[in-house]
Amino acid sequence: SHYALGRDVKLSEEEVTEVIKDAIKNSPTAFNAQSPRAVILFGDAHEKLWNIVEEALKPLTPAEVFPNTQAKIDGFRTAYGTVLFFKETDTVKNLQEQFALYADNFPDWAEQSNGIATANTWTALTSAGLGANLQHYNPVIDDAVAEEWDIPANWQLRSQLVFGSKKGEANEKEFLADDERFRVFH
Repeated sequence: SHYALGRDVKLSEEEVTEVIKDAIKNSPTAFNAQSPRAVILFGDAHEKLWNIVEEALKPLTPAEVFPNTQAKIDGFRTAYGTVLFFKETDTVKNLQEQFALYADNFPDWAEQSNGIATANTWTALTSAGLGANLQHYNPVIDDAVAEEWDIPANWQLRSQLVFGSKKGEANEKEFLADDERFRVFH
């Protein structure tokens, strides 16, 4: 995750948009459901999102810790853009009705599909030379986001992928021991 992001991006908004669309279109989904949806925000719209987050969190965050929260949000605001990832719920419901045997699995599979689309988008942006980090301010911002960008009621916000030029290296990451996470059999 790159948290220090800027706007010194060599690609145009149109080129970045195509990178994002291509990554999502080519991400697999169970039963080819294609349930992930995305809203791509640049410029004023990107800044508006982070204003919405700040406004939503201020009354929910203790005053003594809000300056830290605000600094974090300011860091997202100074990035180049944000992809809002949504799950389209009507598709999930329709598949549950069509394939009753698997009905209980479709919500999980839709989440997995959304995760794949998000990870593929992150990887594609990174391959294009950008940095990114993933945020989850839903459901706190859901209503304000839906109102601001006229989001259909059947789109459920799942995450916010912030992206921009890398202003530094990614932070070191600690890993659990392999024997705690992996099992290999022959």
